[in-house]
Amino acid sequence: MNYELMVIFTPVLSEDDYKAAQKKFADIIKDNGGDVTHENPWGLRSLAYPIRKKTTGMYLVLEYSAPSDLNEKLKIQLNRDENVLRHMVTALDKYAVEYNGRKKHGVNADPKTTEA
Repeated sequence: MNYELMVIFTPVLSEDDYKAAQKKFADIIKDNGGDVTHENPWGLRSLAYPIRKKTTGMYLVLEYSAPSDLNEKLKIQLNRDENVLRHMVTALDKYAVEYNGRKKHGVNADPKTTEA
């Protein structure tokens, strides 16, 4: 199954701590039989609403394929980590995987049909 994980870390992380947190969750996925297909650290972004009195957060988006039981182990680690403000795991269907692949390779993500 293909999944996408979005994590918002606390904005007080140093650059090294942010990189270490990225590696930590990528390693959890790899150690439990998953495969990280794409890693996209967004960096510091504004939040739509304050979370724990913070108005910004460090974003990370990971695309991975893994057995479904891995998600429960991953959620436990995300909930235990005090640097994580929010997280969301989304199951990707084949169309989402194709769309993300086109987007990554710079191809127009919305295929338009042209009339002759």
